[in-house]
Amino acid sequence: MSADSLALADFARANAVRRAADLGCGCGILILLLTAGQRSIAVDGVEIRPGAAAQCQRNLEINALTDRCTVVRADLRAGALPSESYELVVTNPPYFAPGRGRVSPDGERARMRTETATLAELSAAAAALLIPGGRFCLVHRMERKAELFRALEKAGLSPVRFRELRSRQERPGRVFLLEARKGESSPLREEPPLCQYGPDGTETAEYRKICHWEA
Repeated sequence: MSADSLALADFARANAVRRAADLGCGCGILILLLTAGQRSIAVDGVEIRPGAAAQCQRNLEINALTDRCTVVRADLRAGALPSESYELVVTNPPYFAPGRGRVSPDGERARMRTETATLAELSAAAAALLIPGGRFCLVHRMERKAELFRALEKAGLSPVRFRELRSRQERPGRVFLLEARKGESSPLREEPPLCQYGPDGTETAEYRKICHWEA
């Protein structure tokens, strides 16, 4: 379970959400995190890879979530979920466009790291699923921030909340968390960075809490 997924689930969580969708849900990590301690939320996942979708289904069964969570094996661009039905859409997408970044020799890991849907297509899919005022929360790499903001604007989604993930306060982050809203426009609020290590070199209390290493 990656720290990026854990941070995203914490960033996106809201008690008032009743229905959410996870685009490219993989084996269902975000679904499990979003439903932990939240009995009223239902989450639908979309995953194109057959093996990952099957593993997600098994995880839903093991965790007794099949009464309120589902996984659909489909391309997220294909409209597999009902439009304008979700208060929250989340995604931890592959970070690299085809031909960019280091490609793993393991075919499955390579598919996890390389996007099939572009940022424009991902943003459009999220916008189609959200109710007016709904939230789209995701994690991505800093070098694609400008590209992502352009894609969100084209899809009618306005960035409203931003947070960097840093190893240390003094080092620029490689990854960021972002919340955008459908049909709403407000100034972008930048939250203090989430830092893994403090000045003394030990993990910060917030990082440990988010990663479930401390109660």
